[in-house]
Amino acid sequence: MSADATTEETLILVKPDGVERGLTGEILRRIEAKGYRLVDVRLVRADRALLAAHYAEHEGKPFFEPLVDFMMSGPTVAVRATGHRVIEGFRSLAGTTDPTTAAPGTIRGDLGRDWGLKVQQNLVHGSDSVESAARELGLWFA
Repeated sequence: MSADATTEETLILVKPDGVERGLTGEILRRIEAKGYRLVDVRLVRADRALLAAHYAEHEGKPFFEPLVDFMMSGPTVAVRATGHRVIEGFRSLAGTTDPTTAAPGTIRGDLGRDWGLKVQQNLVHGSDSVESAARELGLWFA
């Protein structure tokens, strides 16, 4: 596969609920099966400073503190992935943020659960733009 203008890098996180439920291997398998390359994979215990920087645009919103607490509740698998239109492709593969309504065949649709909690535990995060990917990769893979 040759690189071109649409070859991108993105940050993918397997959130603490995915790690705790033993779904990391299945999630990484799906990413690779889609044709994306895992460039770096790390098991991270995210601290408040990292998460505050990662979720900075949400600071002050009612769900910010519960989200940070959830993300500190267990290890996270951080992935640097690359591929043709990987940002858009992974977000499609992940499915909509609500696991109850995410389409079958997506990570959240097939594997996600709605636990009725304050913070949606939806297994994965993927950068939403080239700019976000660069910023987030700089945080998680500094």
